Amino acid sequence: MIYKNLGRTGIKVSAVGLGCGNFGGVGSAPELFGQGESEAEAFEIMDMAWELGINLFDTADAYGGGRSEAAIGKWLKKRGSSVRDKLILSSKVYAPVGDGPNDRGLSRRHIKRQVETSLKRLGVDHLDLYLIHAPDPDTPLEETLSALSDLVRGGLVHYLGACNMPAWLMVKALWLSDKHHYQRFEWVQNAYSLLERDDEREMLPLCRDQGLGYTPYSPLAGGFLTGKYRLDEDYPAGSRMTLRPEPYQAYWRRQTFEALNGLRVEAEQRGVSMASLALAWVMAAPEVTAPIVGPRSPEHFEVVREALELSLSPEERDGLTELFRKRGSGSD
Repeated sequence: MIYKNLGRTGIKVSAVGLGCGNFGGVGSAPELFGQGESEAEAFEIMDMAWELGINLFDTADAYGGGRSEAAIGKWLKKRGSSVRDKLILSSKVYAPVGDGPNDRGLSRRHIKRQVETSLKRLGVDHLDLYLIHAPDPDTPLEETLSALSDLVRGGLVHYLGACNMPAWLMVKALWLSDKHHYQRFEWVQNAYSLLERDDEREMLPLCRDQGLGYTPYSPLAGGFLTGKYRLDEDYPAGSRMTLRPEPYQAYWRRQTFEALNGLRVEAEQRGVSMASLALAWVMAAPEVTAPIVGPRSPEHFEVVREALELSLSPEERDGLTELFRKRGSGSD
């Protein structure tokens, strides 16, 4: 496993992070709480990730209605302090965790309440990494940054990041942190893949300029880049498109599947899977620290292993990008 500094910080994370959003649910969707991976399945996935050398586990307070954090906490208790001392734990705050008007967002009250809840579920006294899960238009950014800074100064959190963040708002946050001496966001976690390249316009240049880390989620575009879907066929049972299709419906068009056929040919020529090649494409971006992957079974870790062994040159990466650009299937 390769380990990299997260942005300009001194903390080192594995070149791939484990996304735990499917433990006990499918992301933060309340209607899917209790689905996803069972506790036993989550334990097996975490064991495999740890054995592979993945030291970054990424979760959120709302994943599975808290079931994801609880499963990680039980796994850590079973594995003991030797694992906890080496594991980099990352959680998030913002998404709704109840029906009340103050059960969501990035107010000082909600942040303080939720970090305490996350620590209790995880069975730890601090979080290595803590992200806002999304911007909160109803709370002043100064209030959020001040509250998060207090968590760092109080030792409950070590480093701060931002998820689903537009570049213009990240610039504002960095300016406010510099002006008011708040703890600054040190990395970004946005969607990025061959089918979702919006961050190439502004966010990735900003990461280069400001020394921000970048831990993209959905590097396989909800499974589209694995080749599991066919334009004229039903969705595979249990796939993302059967559980939570909304984020991926825009991909369901002929141009996308033509580009996927090109990716399939490139993968066959290299003797690897489509998923491995697509993941390697993400990892080959200079700005990327560690994509967040969400294997649903131990077998899925073969994709990660293959991707780690692939080394794409800038020219090879550009060639894969062009497959999707010329068919109008990317986010150009």
